[in-house]
Amino acid sequence: MKKFIKNVIIIFLLLFVAGIIFIFWANYTMKKDSENYVSYQITDVPTIKTALLLGTSKTLNNGQPNAYFDNRIEAAWQLYRSGKIQYIIVSGDNSRKDYNEPEDMQQALIRKGIPENYIFMDFAGFRTLDSVVRAKEIFGQHKIIIISQKFHNERAVFLARQNGIEAFGYNAKDVNKYAGFKTNLREYLAKAKAYYDVLTGVEPKFGGQKVLIP
Repeated sequence: MKKFIKNVIIIFLLLFVAGIIFIFWANYTMKKDSENYVSYQITDVPTIKTALLLGTSKTLNNGQPNAYFDNRIEAAWQLYRSGKIQYIIVSGDNSRKDYNEPEDMQQALIRKGIPENYIFMDFAGFRTLDSVVRAKEIFGQHKIIIISQKFHNERAVFLARQNGIEAFGYNAKDVNKYAGFKTNLREYLAKAKAYYDVLTGVEPKFGGQKVLIP
């Protein structure tokens, strides 16, 4: 019995160590493979017809404005104003009646001065993988600029390129390290999960009718 318990503990420890190694490897690979395609400088990204704006909640749990959301909206506006893009796909979660990331982003962009008919909403962007693959499969875009914070763009650009999309990332302004600590910590696990999804061929949860972007 003691030998059995010892073997179980050894196996558990080996699996634990393997899991830690996999997490670090996935994070290293994504950062390395995407580093030449993501930038804070608008001059570094090419001129492309369509951008993909990744969703997040416009407010925090305490009701205060979410800096991640506001900074992504500002980055999208900068790209549009500079002429780097013509159209924007806003992709996010719409799983509840009282929660609608694409609509919140659309309204924020309209308030910035972007015409409504230049904004396309993807209500099935429940995960980053779904958002980037649907940009190709549903909206017909094989070349895009992805807008989010750097940590998120690294994952999104990696996923997009693994799925045959020529993707570049324009990094929205980060939040301060204290406010974003939990988010950045979760990102380590999110990158590992995304890497696993690539290895196992996971596909978006939902399909849908094709949407024509002029």
